[in-house]
Amino acid sequence: MADVEEPMALDDANWDGRWNHVSKFLERAGPFTHPDFEPSTELLQFLLETCKILVIGAGGLGCELLKNLALSGFRDIHLVDMDTIDVSNLNRQFLFRPKDVGRPKAEVAAEFINRRIPGCNVIAHFKKIQDFDESFYQQFHIVVCGLDSIIARRWMNGMLMSLLTFEEGVLDPSSVIPLIDGGTEGFKGNARVILPGMTACIECTLELYPPQITYPMCTIASMPRLPEHCVEYVRLLQWPKENPFGDGVPLDGDDPKHIQWVFQRSRERAGEFSITGVTYRLTQGVVKRIIPAVASTNAVIAAACATEVFKIASSAYISLNNYLMFNDVDGLYTYTFEADRKENCPACSQVPQELQFAPSAKLQDVLNYLTKSATLQMKSPAITATLEGKNKTLYLQTISSIEERTRPNLCKTLKELGLTDGQELAVTDITSPQTLLFKLSLST
Repeated sequence: MADVEEPMALDDANWDGRWNHVSKFLERAGPFTHPDFEPSTELLQFLLETCKILVIGAGGLGCELLKNLALSGFRDIHLVDMDTIDVSNLNRQFLFRPKDVGRPKAEVAAEFINRRIPGCNVIAHFKKIQDFDESFYQQFHIVVCGLDSIIARRWMNGMLMSLLTFEEGVLDPSSVIPLIDGGTEGFKGNARVILPGMTACIECTLELYPPQITYPMCTIASMPRLPEHCVEYVRLLQWPKENPFGDGVPLDGDDPKHIQWVFQRSRERAGEFSITGVTYRLTQGVVKRIIPAVASTNAVIAAACATEVFKIASSAYISLNNYLMFNDVDGLYTYTFEADRKENCPACSQVPQELQFAPSAKLQDVLNYLTKSATLQMKSPAITATLEGKNKTLYLQTISSIEERTRPNLCKTLKELGLTDGQELAVTDITSPQTLLFKLSLST
């Protein structure tokens, strides 16, 4: 598609018949419309002039989502993405061109849509989702995610949960911002509708997400056979030992300098064992846990997600309830089901989750549970408790000075730390903006 140099003015963006395809769904009833749906010309005006959508992710799925939403009549769209364009993106992320390599994805995608679709106003944010506060997210009617990171999904899920308000224990519906989440992996994909505080959230169904591939440490350290083993050796062992960018600086998969360092060391490691196949792209894929992408799968899932946005924004149709699976590895298979809310979900239940341990258990055991439990899967939890009327940090590993000071606590028993039955533990983690509360149950 050739680029148009100048965007069409907003006043010229509503030519006769432009929105006929949308009006047909909003101005008349049909066999699939919502039982309470009342056809109206005002619904189209709401989509065009009022409805505000946040799209997170401008990759393969995000490009499709952005295009679909803009062509469906949504004009006020914000786009958040922290990544820049790589030449490997061009085969499926169709909003980008070779001249765009190195530029922020969000900015280029927004420019392309604004230029090609008259009247559309996409505002780009070249930032992390964690860079925004609650007031930013409160302005949107619907949030749509096209992410390749489970951690980012969980954080966004937690943010929308934190925006909920309750009156005498009853959820205020006006505080609910629907989350439409899509994900793809090769020829498989899923789309889901989450109504925070009302339906199953990301944390309720954490077990549904595929586990990350891991390799035995003995193989990585002593008998590497694959190029991935070499990259993992550098990531897990050499990086923390050498601290190439300063003491305590974590490996950032989005920093080209970090990836280049890992790539060079991985090639050296591979040379020692006569292993071939270590490339920059493979290194980046292993470090960032990049999921393989297929353009056609992205298109299908983005279409499903955009359809759900339209349903919710217009209230014309019953939305997905609440999980769609897609698979075209061998033939074509789709399946929908209702994922159930968990009564003790750490994100949406409003009830502290119970942690059962013996008094002789050590704090390290609690830490292991928080990180290895299939229902929690935390990455670097910080544990705090109220002891003798004061908040005390029992362990925090993200700040090296505090980690060093609190590390001895890991070897202490819960009893030695002064923790008692029924004690509440406050846990923070990069997977959520919320502080999660756990109730300690000490059993003999």
